[in-house]
Amino acid sequence: MKPFGKLRDIQIAAEDGVILYAAGESLPEKNVVIQSLVESISAKKYKWLVELIPSYDSVMLVFDMWQADHHSVYCALSQLQLDASTDKPKGLHHSLPVWYGAPQANDLDQIALHTGLSKEAIIKLHSNITYRAYAVGFAPGFAYLGELDPALTVPRMAKPRTKVPAGAVAIADRQTAVYPSESPGGWHLLGLCPIPLYSPKDGARVLISAGDTVSFTAIDQTTFLQLAAQHGLLWDKG
Repeated sequence: MKPFGKLRDIQIAAEDGVILYAAGESLPEKNVVIQSLVESISAKKYKWLVELIPSYDSVMLVFDMWQADHHSVYCALSQLQLDASTDKPKGLHHSLPVWYGAPQANDLDQIALHTGLSKEAIIKLHSNITYRAYAVGFAPGFAYLGELDPALTVPRMAKPRTKVPAGAVAIADRQTAVYPSESPGGWHLLGLCPIPLYSPKDGARVLISAGDTVSFTAIDQTTFLQLAAQHGLLWDKG
């Protein structure tokens, strides 16, 4: 299948870039198209391709202006064949342990007040879904995962925190994420994950890429501390 039938629009982004917007009825459907496009374009290994930057329902393509222009890129894309299995884009699966209610990252009371759910129900709903990584941004390794159960939807905080601990598992709107490093943040916190998502000393390795899937598993404090120690992380036991 040619890609243009799966696209809503193509726009010039800069002298050396275009943005492809996916067609579709829902965000998950659009994101599947984007991931399939990324896979198909990457497989071609075009000499002029510099970078692909996927997001929720779009992907920015950056090309080398010495080797191509907007017209030649457009012509190349028009000949591209998408994988027939566009409903099953490739990607890794990550199962991440979470110490829900860790004192360093615990907004369960506020989430319960907003949603009307018990803490136990919040944890069950959050850990009962396999999420897709729609995009990676904000900070190295920060993956935007969706979509949450509608019953667990909460808005971003009116006043963001100036410091969220690394490993904090959070939710906002219909999304969830793990903060890969200490940073400001305005999402509501559920607990802590002991698995590093970003390793600057290891070639800037990022664990989760756009198109991957993620699930969460509840663990207790003892297991958390054991896993954190295995990965060289030091935590205040609270």
